[in-house]
Amino acid sequence: MFIAVAAFSFMDALLKLFSAHYPPMQVTAIRGAASLPFVILPLWYSGRLRELKPSRLGLHLVRGILGIIMLATFVLALREAPLASVYSIYMAAPLLIAALAAGWLGEKVDGGRWLAIVIGLVGVLVILRPRPDGLPLIAGLAAAASALCYALAAITARVLTRTERSSTMVFTFLMIVTLVAGALAAPGWMTIRPSDWWLIVAVGGLGAAGQHYITEAFRNAPAAVVAPIEYTALLWGIAIDWVAWAVLPGAVMLSGASLVIAAGLYVAWRERVVTHSPS
Repeated sequence: MFIAVAAFSFMDALLKLFSAHYPPMQVTAIRGAASLPFVILPLWYSGRLRELKPSRLGLHLVRGILGIIMLATFVLALREAPLASVYSIYMAAPLLIAALAAGWLGEKVDGGRWLAIVIGLVGVLVILRPRPDGLPLIAGLAAAASALCYALAAITARVLTRTERSSTMVFTFLMIVTLVAGALAAPGWMTIRPSDWWLIVAVGGLGAAGQHYITEAFRNAPAAVVAPIEYTALLWGIAIDWVAWAVLPGAVMLSGASLVIAAGLYVAWRERVVTHSPS
């Protein structure tokens, strides 16, 4: 999960660059298409292409549609706000995953963890609160929608790992994102600038690596434990914003993000305590 978060953080920085020149849905399609060769070629070389055949196509389709909405709203948020500010809203996703895992996967969530989830969502409201120097409303709402779709997609992935290989899940997700987002973006498709092709290759490599490792993470540990590692993205976001755009987060954003992160870490800690306590 640490590797996945680092890869996705640098990929997101490139997507932010793209968002200034291309529509969000086109950026989403580019992100999916750029990663497909990195998934297909190694399997083709090793004679394992048969692994790509899915057995639960309907659930794959649901996850893919959620991924399209997640990516498109995320790119829209990146267009309007710094990377760290968007991440500060996105940090609520692990809390949403813990809540959804209780209802969908039957994972136990006690009263303390429910309280932490509520506190974390209060932190999101602190970040979203309108103010002159705050997060633009459209960026905040887009980031919140993206976080919700990410949580739903993560729970769907958790279900799929019971029957599907990681390679199948990654390939199917990227293929659905590429085809559906590409079709939606086609009417307003903008010609890709020659100087952007090497960045697209980089997006593909980083996205494929991140998608593989995040799938493995959710395969090998409970969702409520794995997901909080996503919080390290905020550190990457602050560093990238500072180096690339000379932007640093404000005190209000950091205070709200601190509430969200503290709540998420508590949820993860309680999950570990409950998991390892004598039955």
